[in-house]
Amino acid sequence: MTICSKSIATQVLLLAFSTLIAVLTGILAQASFFLGPIPYTMQNVGIILGGLLLPPKHALFSQLLYIVLIALGLPMASGFKGGLHVLLGYTGGYIAGFPIASFLMSIFTRAYLNLRKIKLYDVGVKDFIALLLLSVVAALPIYILGFIVFAYYALSNKNLFSWVIKVSNVIGFSSNDRILAIFLVSVAIFIPQDVLMDHVIAISTAKAISSYLKQRGVVIEQNC
Repeated sequence: MTICSKSIATQVLLLAFSTLIAVLTGILAQASFFLGPIPYTMQNVGIILGGLLLPPKHALFSQLLYIVLIALGLPMASGFKGGLHVLLGYTGGYIAGFPIASFLMSIFTRAYLNLRKIKLYDVGVKDFIALLLLSVVAALPIYILGFIVFAYYALSNKNLFSWVIKVSNVIGFSSNDRILAIFLVSVAIFIPQDVLMDHVIAISTAKAISSYLKQRGVVIEQNC
């Protein structure tokens, strides 16, 4: 069976898997800890994993579904939060970037695997590193939108900005440039964990799932 055919069974399977990725993203949102108002989470595992395994439109759908579930009030954001106020708050920019990031990761993955003429289960060390680098590019919308929205709130909220200064001082950064300080605490400090842990887990898991499915006669097609 090829996961990309136009059969009803395949489309139902893709829809089910997209939903599973959305739920997984919500679960991983709870694997978090706070340095302040912005939590460290493992959501990028779900975002990148969806991009690796799902066709672009389904990768996009999985994260749009996640956002809809939050909007409906389901406690799927970090800290078991839900509701429109979460999406419209100072961390809403990050969440808004999830669908774009997963969509881009799906496109990049398929383009790379097709270029190399390999399947996901064939990924070696060099391919792993290449996919990891592509995942950084795919995640840029999360950081860009997250920074823009958080900066908007931080520059107009004294309490939020005071947290920015405190964290900056803790990590030894001292500057009068408010935008740079906000970028440091809202983006830069999260990238190492996102890439070196979340994305590595996602790629490793995707390869394992692809290998497992292959053993059972199911192949994830890249050309879709």
